[in-house]
Amino acid sequence: MAFGNLFKKKKEEKEEVLVREGIQTGLPSVDKETAIRTAGQLLVDLGCVNEDYIDGMLEREQLVSTYMGMGIAIPHGTSRVKDEVKKSGIVVLQYPDGVDFGEEKAYLVFGIAGVGDSHLELLAKIAETLENEELLEKMKKQADVDMIMEALQ
Repeated sequence: MAFGNLFKKKKEEKEEVLVREGIQTGLPSVDKETAIRTAGQLLVDLGCVNEDYIDGMLEREQLVSTYMGMGIAIPHGTSRVKDEVKKSGIVVLQYPDGVDFGEEKAYLVFGIAGVGDSHLELLAKIAETLENEELLEKMKKQADVDMIMEALQ
């Protein structure tokens, strides 16, 4: 056995935090709880979290609104359900007619589950995308899955 092989770093394929299957566009308006449950269920379906994480997302919303402004909401679980996260993931739900988050409407709902720091890069990209108002408006109302994937990569 060569010692060189012991010290070579194994290049692992970086696991994607955002995948095409995690983006849904053109959804009909629903209430806030349903939108959060839908985001949570999509995270479950993608193998990112256990079902109990959804309750933590709803609990977080009761503590403090996850509406961030500019038509964006970012529901995520409380620290109580951090052990329910299997792998980092972000899902995107587009509601062209909006979802009421208190007195504001969210047109894009980003459901997030994070292990370590792996989701922070995509959160930074989301924040960067928010700075481009023209792109943001397209993402909220007109975008398809490919356009949203491209905008966030």
